[in-house]
Parts: sequence; C-alpha cells; structure tokens
Amino acid sequence: MKTLSSRFLPALVIAIAELAVVSFAQTKSVTHYVITDDAQEQAGNSATVYQASGPASNPKLTQKKVVETGGGGLGGFFAAPEVAIVWDSQQQCAYVADGGSSDVAGISLATLKATGRFSGSSGDNGSISLAASSQYLYADFHASETIATFKVQAGCKLKFVGDTSAVGLNGGTVDGMALHGDILVVAYADGSIESFNTSKGLAVSNGDEQFSTGWKKDGGTPTGVDITSDGHYAIFGDSTARVYVEVEVSDISSGKLTATVEYGGPGKHFGSEDSQVVRLSPDESLIYLSGGFTGKVGALFFDKNAGTVSRGCESKTLRGHATHFVGTGGNATEFTTGTGKVLWVAELGGGDGLPSSIGIVEVSSNGSSCTLTEAKDSPAEDAKTTFLTSIAAYPPRGF
Repeated sequence: MKTLSSRFLPALVIAIAELAVVSFAQTKSVTHYVITDDAQEQAGNSATVYQASGPASNPKLTQKKVVETGGGGLGGFFAAPEVAIVWDSQQQCAYVADGGSSDVAGISLATLKATGRFSGSSGDNGSISLAASSQYLYADFHASETIATFKVQAGCKLKFVGDTSAVGLNGGTVDGMALHGDILVVAYADGSIESFNTSKGLAVSNGDEQFSTGWKKDGGTPTGVDITSDGHYAIFGDSTARVYVEVEVSDISSGKLTATVEYGGPGKHFGSEDSQVVRLSPDESLIYLSGGFTGKVGALFFDKNAGTVSRGCESKTLRGHATHFVGTGGNATEFTTGTGKVLWVAELGGGDGLPSSIGIVEVSSNGSSCTLTEAKDSPAEDAKTTFLTSIAAYPPRGF
C-alpha cells in the first residue's frame, strides 16, 4: 500500500486544521445580519445593520445598529454591489462604498464599529462597485473608470495596491462585478463584458472584452454578475428595453470569458419581473432576479453541471410598490445552504422622500417548481435612506 511522503504531512495537517476551523465557524450558531449601504451624501453615509429572527416560515428583520462610515454616500446602479463581506477564521468584516467621498469604509461585524475609510489613488472617484475575497478587495470607481485593488488587512482595514483601467466597448462603466478564485468578471452596462486575472493581487485584463450575445441579438444589456461555486460559469443579468427576463451564461473554465448563451429574452416568456440583478442560491439550483421598477422578484432554475437555465417562478408585486417604494435593488439569502430559504430584497424609497425598505420573501422549491411569497412582516423600513440599492447578508453564501 502506498503511503504519503513525510514531507507532505506538515502541509496536510495544517490544511486539515484550517478546514476544521472554517467548517466549525460556518456551522456554529451565528447571528444573522443584513447590512445596507444607505448611500447618504448630504448627511454623511451609514450602514444600517438588521438582525434576522424567526423561522424560515416566518422571518423578521429588526434594526440593530446604524454605523456611521464618516464618508459621503452616493447612489449607484441597481446591480452594483456596494457592500462586500469578508468572513474567514480570522475576522468578519463588511466593506461599504462611500461613493460621494470616493473611499471604502470598513466595519467590524464582531463589534459593529467602523474601522476607517480607505482610499485608492488620487484619480479614483465616483460611485463604487465592490467584490472581495479573504485577501483582496476590488473597488470599481465609476467616474474615473478604474478598478482599485486593496489588500485586506487585520482589523478590517485595507491597503491600496494599485489601479486598473476598466472601460466598456461602448464607453460604459462597471455595473455588476463578481470574484471567484483568480478571476474577476464585470459587466459594463453598455452591452460589453470583460474579465480580469487576480492571481497576483492586482487586477489584470484577460484581453477578452466582448459584446454579449444578448446585446448583439436583441439589445439586452448585461448589468449584474454572479459566478458558480466551481468557477465554471459566469451568469449575467440583463437590463432590457421592455419588461422581460433575460440572462446570459459564459463558460469561464478556461480562465477567460467565452461567448455567452442567452436564456429568455423577447417572446420566451421567462417572466415579467426585472433581471438586472442575478444571485445564485447556495445550492445553485436557483438564480434569484431583482433590480428594476416592476416591484417583483423572480427565480430561474439553473443546472450547475450543464450551465443551462430554465423557467422558474416570480412573486406577486411586493407590498407598497409605487406608493412606498419605486423599485428593487440587490438581493441576498438568509441561509447558506439549500435555496437559502429566505430572500432579502433592497427596495428603493419613493420619489416623494419616503424611506427605503428591505423586502422579505419566503422561498419554496421542489426542484421542478417554486414559489416566492412575501413574508407577513415584510418589509423592514430603512429610515436612513431613500435610495437603497445594495445589501449583503451575514453569514455570507460560501462562494
């Protein structure tokens, strides 16, 4: 019988120990939070932290704390992720975009206190999209069309590494972005998409910038991005001129984008909700859809092995649409296994100055059919903002 060489044993023991620590951290009882970017420019920006409670059949959100970032906020795009979570065995952090002051604020989730504001180069400015791993955070500054790379430091701090130019083929700026392993994928909201290699920290273009299939066929504009847990597929949510669902999938197993495959679109009857934001369920069986003005959320079935998409379900119009909120922004699930069971949805406040809110939707799926039902205690009000587009859940999904 073959045995492992003794020179491999120390590394193996360390790897097993680290896996045990992470596994324990992910399975022990933790408080579930929802964190917002309140995007407040004049009064100073803040992140509102909500604590989740109740079973999946009766979920609730209760405001726990408002954390002032010290910077200025700025409303971004529906699909632009403005809150990023870093969670490992060492620390638990939230990073929030201060687009008005062109910096990123850190928050310790252990203490719910701000840890500082972190700027890129002197040229980085404008509203911000975020993506993070346990080692690096990437912040796209929309006005300067640059992706700033930051090294994640102890104490939920950041150290600036450098900038990378990021401009769409039609002159667009980054909207959605997602990171997996050594690949960062972005959508420019102008019909084009691109990926960057992050193996050495600094984002470096893979030279694969291209127009999506949906853009070339019917003008569908990729905005939101997500990546499968194995890094095989990138999924794009499209903004469309008319209200219909359209998503696109690119095989990125080579480390670069390939031509996207379009699902939905005109006449395909995939749903009447918005599809600018795409977010995979923890088990990758569903793609959750939001981001736009219909007041609905949706889900599509996803085959993670084949990378194919099929019709799913959509909610009824969420409470208060057109009277208390005008549209939906980002979404996140409460639980980190299965379908996630509960979907949190950012709701933009009305144009008359009404506060924003967080919609609470219960998810049911048997693998071939699904339902999205608004919870009894939905929505939870966010009095700190009238322009909520971005939220994140803690603990985060595992990929």
